[in-house]
Amino acid sequence: HREGLGHVGRLVATTFETIDILRERYSEIDQTIKSLEDKMSEVLHNVDGTRLAVDPRFKGMENKFGAVYYNFPHAGVVQGFFDGHPFVRWRHENLMHLFFRALRGFVKKGGIVKVASNACATGVRFSDIVIGAQKSEFVHIETFPFLEWQLRNYGRSYGDRRDRKRRPEDGEIYRSQKAHSDMVYCFRYEPSGDIVSKATIRYPPSKDQLIGAQEGRLQRMSSHDRERRVQEIYEIFLTYVQGVHVG
Repeated sequence: HREGLGHVGRLVATTFETIDILRERYSEIDQTIKSLEDKMSEVLHNVDGTRLAVDPRFKGMENKFGAVYYNFPHAGVVQGFFDGHPFVRWRHENLMHLFFRALRGFVKKGGIVKVASNACATGVRFSDIVIGAQKSEFVHIETFPFLEWQLRNYGRSYGDRRDRKRRPEDGEIYRSQKAHSDMVYCFRYEPSGDIVSKATIRYPPSKDQLIGAQEGRLQRMSSHDRERRVQEIYEIFLTYVQGVHVG
């Protein structure tokens, strides 16, 4: 893709997980990294795209990025809740708002950002992408089908422990997210020079709200098991709010 467009200069590829976790889940990861490095790419692991400014590896890259691609963003699965459940969806919305806000310090004026996602996704919704971009002065310039993109052969994954044994292409698919609904949302960074409002942040439900939930697996649990599971979920939520990296 890059060679075909005649792109030159620095290219940084990132993963959210550590290299050890990647090797546990993806047998092909070392070959993938080698292929990238053979094309003069830097590959960085354990990168949180919402916290680039506090990652020392990105020091000196401020206002240098001419293009940023993010394929199928997702804040991770919380067992027992579907992506769109209000108890967990706040994480997906925050992901996009904080991602674009983080890019303000690194994308140069006129730089392009492309985010691929399914139009039917209930986690990171198209509105999260478009509004998150807009609030950080990334102007929406185009949306086109992923299957028409030069990078359409990108291999989907779950992005979690499930990838050790199977991938979405191996029979279990996102039933409501067919490939023809995959879209690429394109933006151009056009900073006005004005002070922008703070990024929109949604907060997690309280522990009392989780304890009182009368739905899903929680309602079928004993009081002791429910309290234990709620504590586990609540601690996970706190890591998101505190910016702790959880793979």
